[in-house]
Amino acid sequence: MSLSTEIAHRPWPLPRGPWVMRQTWHDLLFAHWPMPVAELRAAVPRALELDTYEGRAWLGVVPFRMSGVRPRWTPSLPRLSAFPELNVRTYVTSGGRPGVHFFSLEARNPLAVAIARAWFHLPYFRARMSCEPDGEKIRYASVRTHRGAPPAELAGSYRPRGKGFRARPGTLEHWLTERYCLYASLADGRAWRADIHHLPWSLQDAEAAFERNTMARAHGLGLQDGPPLLHFSRRQEVLVWNPVRIL
Repeated sequence: MSLSTEIAHRPWPLPRGPWVMRQTWHDLLFAHWPMPVAELRAAVPRALELDTYEGRAWLGVVPFRMSGVRPRWTPSLPRLSAFPELNVRTYVTSGGRPGVHFFSLEARNPLAVAIARAWFHLPYFRARMSCEPDGEKIRYASVRTHRGAPPAELAGSYRPRGKGFRARPGTLEHWLTERYCLYASLADGRAWRADIHHLPWSLQDAEAAFERNTMARAHGLGLQDGPPLLHFSRRQEVLVWNPVRIL
């Protein structure tokens, strides 16, 4: 069964048009912190509605690496199609479709940064990055190098623990991870939605040690004291559709 035909888990149908990009995500860590609703509401563009779970807002810092990044009908190229990525995100809705709002996305590939900014209107930044296995651990480092952007850095390691599972609908884990569109909003009020598709996440609990983490601070957001909620996923294949303007 192909990725695009396994759709029973989706909250709404696939878009009618063809997907435009395919990519595979590897060694991904979901690190989530609860946040005051008012603080995140003030940071999210007014065009989008902040989504909450049982009255709480959440901020995610998500490091991983990508491979096989390619437009439709184009083969992947080893030097251009595989690189680390890191995003800072929260959760929003528009038109009844819950999705992801990105405060920032870092990538080591300058071409990917330029394309994503122009095509998907997303706040991508160039960074010096590494994502390397070390036994059971993944050692990850990112330092933003994008000219004119606020400094931001992440360094540390993480690893999975325990058995894999699929999050049950209604749980916090499901709410945080099972999102099937991305939202982007510009300062002039225009907003876009890009649908994505993947199989349900195969998750594991995780542990992590961050030596440096200024990713949220770069956006004027302060993380609460205490350990984050951590989940790991080894691999996820993803299809992406063209962004559609919604405002």
